[in-house]
Amino acid sequence: MEEISSQSIGKDDEDEIVMEAAAAVHGEPLQDGNCPPNVESAVEILQEKVTKQIIKEGHGRKPSKYATCFLHYRAWTESTQHKFEDTWHEQRPFEMILGKEKNEMTGLAVGVSSMKAGERALLHVGWELGYGKEGNFSFPNVPPMADIIYEVELIGFDEVKEGKARGDMTAEERIGAADRRKMDGNSLFKEEILEEAMQQYEMAIAYLGDDFMFQLFGKYRDMALAVKNPCHLNMAACLIKLKRYEEAIAQCTIVLVEDENNAKALFRRGKARAELGQTDAAREDFLKARKHAPEDKAILRELRLLDEHDKAIYKKQKEIYGGIFGPPPQPKPKPTNVLMRTWQWLILICQWLASLIYRLFRRERHKAD
Repeated sequence: MEEISSQSIGKDDEDEIVMEAAAAVHGEPLQDGNCPPNVESAVEILQEKVTKQIIKEGHGRKPSKYATCFLHYRAWTESTQHKFEDTWHEQRPFEMILGKEKNEMTGLAVGVSSMKAGERALLHVGWELGYGKEGNFSFPNVPPMADIIYEVELIGFDEVKEGKARGDMTAEERIGAADRRKMDGNSLFKEEILEEAMQQYEMAIAYLGDDFMFQLFGKYRDMALAVKNPCHLNMAACLIKLKRYEEAIAQCTIVLVEDENNAKALFRRGKARAELGQTDAAREDFLKARKHAPEDKAILRELRLLDEHDKAIYKKQKEIYGGIFGPPPQPKPKPTNVLMRTWQWLILICQWLASLIYRLFRRERHKAD
């Protein structure tokens, strides 16, 4: 496994691009995927039973016969709109060797052979080049004579130089093929050709799928992880730049399942969480990363930014909530009613006069007696 020094979080190294603008994960569907997407581009007739509409343009050349292609696709029966396959949902790219595909994949292969790396397209395939007159009653479940709609993206392809499908390669060959893809991705990234770089990273990971990793142990597993984990981390770095923070968190978490103390994965997951406003979780990741890279300036900077953010929030809240109610209201003096006051004075004067008259009357009566 690659050893992470205390100064490696924010710098390049030989095996991994660690800058915050690395390549992104590729192949996320454009729409929710429950139904075939609406496409308005021109219809291209590839064969009598296969038509194509481009959703997103690709780049470079098209794969030749016997190229090993890596793709994501969804498939629906055209009549019922029932989705019966989705490799995006399974998070596992599909591998197809053109010219050696299964019979039911013939129409899909026709479409893929017309595509460039990175291209996404909608294919309409007649039942004759799909699951045929009988259909398929196991998995996937496709009714008889069902025309098929494919939404497919060609991640990339290896030409005949690789020579073998993944399943026919030895462990060393698969790891070597993945490492070449990773290095190609790194080179493309340094030239800031991010669309192509991310395809290389995803193809590298395709060589090192879960089914393969479960079979490895000892030095072979360490060799595979030394290729696989940097690809996930490079994707996470690019996803952060693209503001796709949830996906960046997922990529970092894949690495942390294998290596819970990976400082780069903790750091980048912390950055993504901080951008989503998950400050407590972000701080927890940064603090864990600091334990393994205590002198790393990038980690210390992010922790300082979190503290400044918290202080700014506290100050703002204090200003907002401190002024909601204001000072306690003072009782207002009751307005003086002139007429009422005059009447009260008259009553007092009358009472005083009555008392005076009564005293004078008592005095005169006393003298008479």
